[in-house]
Amino acid sequence: MCNGLLEAGAELVSVYDPDTVKVNGFLSKFPEAQPAASMDEVINDPSINLIACASIPRDRGEIGTKAMHAGKDFFADKPPFVSIEQLEKCREACRSTGRKFFVYFSERLHVEAAVYAEKLIKEGAIGRVIHMDGFGPHRHSPEIRPAWFYDKSAYGGIICDIGSHQIEQFLYYTGAKSAEVEFSRTANYHTKEYPDFEDFGEVVLTGDNGATCHIRLDWFTPDALPVWGDGRTFILGTEGYIELRKYVNLCEDSGGSHVFLCNKSECTHIQADEKTGFPFFGSLIRDCLDRTETSMPQEHVFNTMELALKAQNAARQDKFFKE
Repeated sequence: MCNGLLEAGAELVSVYDPDTVKVNGFLSKFPEAQPAASMDEVINDPSINLIACASIPRDRGEIGTKAMHAGKDFFADKPPFVSIEQLEKCREACRSTGRKFFVYFSERLHVEAAVYAEKLIKEGAIGRVIHMDGFGPHRHSPEIRPAWFYDKSAYGGIICDIGSHQIEQFLYYTGAKSAEVEFSRTANYHTKEYPDFEDFGEVVLTGDNGATCHIRLDWFTPDALPVWGDGRTFILGTEGYIELRKYVNLCEDSGGSHVFLCNKSECTHIQADEKTGFPFFGSLIRDCLDRTETSMPQEHVFNTMELALKAQNAARQDKFFKE
């Protein structure tokens, strides 16, 4: 988050975390930041316009509300909320303060293949988008996970957490403002030491414009894969389709950001690295300075998370691990 903002011209002022080890790790990458003695010191600093936050998910909404009431815009990692109540409090804080609440949906905003797909869709390369399949596999790596990672009240569940990426992409690429949850399921297939953990999830959505979506989420990336997850997106239009292989082109040493396009006139593979950059961050900065809404419509943020939370809350919960 900070790297994207700095590359777009932002100035990093300070950093706070109650864990000094994390602060020192951050300072090793961003030595220009000044360590703050408390969160309130950051929130009340009159020189700061925007606060970026990647705390434990259940705390992000409250911190964001506090920051907005202090006159700051707020940029949260996903998921920014773990409950509808938190979302509504933050939505009201936005309305009452006039401040902005951005969310780092990195799988679209910080992946050049995803940015390039947006360009193709706007150019009409595949006609009207009518369906999306989103796959969000992640590597579990339990040896590096903190205790809150397995606490559903802290991370919100697999659909709320990593599923929010896919839901955001569906709404954005199809142009839907909202959607109905047709089906949702979470499961624990293999993490028997944490019976309430969700290592698998799936969702089926129908947008308000008729577009449909299927999402699959899991924590089963195998060790041999050279990246944390083989994230894929399939976007079907009336005149063609796009496949995104965001992080790896399996069994090829060619990096990530692969775009495959097939329509009436061409069937092609595009390596999107260094073709688009990440315009979101510059637009976010201008939105903060100019009070515009060019980077991410505010209601899009809240609609995405409302849908993710509704799908999470409605999910059938299964446990299939073997004792």
